[in-house]
Amino acid sequence: MDTERLLAQLLCQYQDTPGGLLPLLQAIQEDLGYIPGEAVPAIARVMNCSAAEVHGVISFYHDLRTAPGGRHTLQVCRAESCQATGGRELEACARDLLGVDFGNTTADGVITLESVYCLGNCACSPSVRLDNDTYARVDREGLAGLIASLRQGAEDTA
Repeated sequence: MDTERLLAQLLCQYQDTPGGLLPLLQAIQEDLGYIPGEAVPAIARVMNCSAAEVHGVISFYHDLRTAPGGRHTLQVCRAESCQATGGRELEACARDLLGVDFGNTTADGVITLESVYCLGNCACSPSVRLDNDTYARVDREGLAGLIASLRQGAEDTA
């Protein structure tokens, strides 16, 4: 289904839903992988709010993005527990291994690096989440292995 038809379908589906802006944005993100900037005026019109309000919601929630991300998302926990058990080193390692800073995607389009402020896995810090899977007590070697497996998988599907 093309982007315009998909957006039109989702706008119709959520237009009468009380408090439907966030569920609509999440649905768009789920289906397209991001929320196209050119869709914001239509979203605002249908949801009876301003474009600024739509932008405010998008920018408030770290899981919402306005540009396509990588095929995989690597989130590094930056909460206090992870920081105290090697998280800062893990952050630097992730940036070094991927060659990007937080909020960016690798040049090959495989991995988007994000920071999060708690994965709820404090007893097993430091933790990372790769797509929907959380990994505990991650060190440099473990992170390097996760990244290598993603890159290998990308090569296998290319």
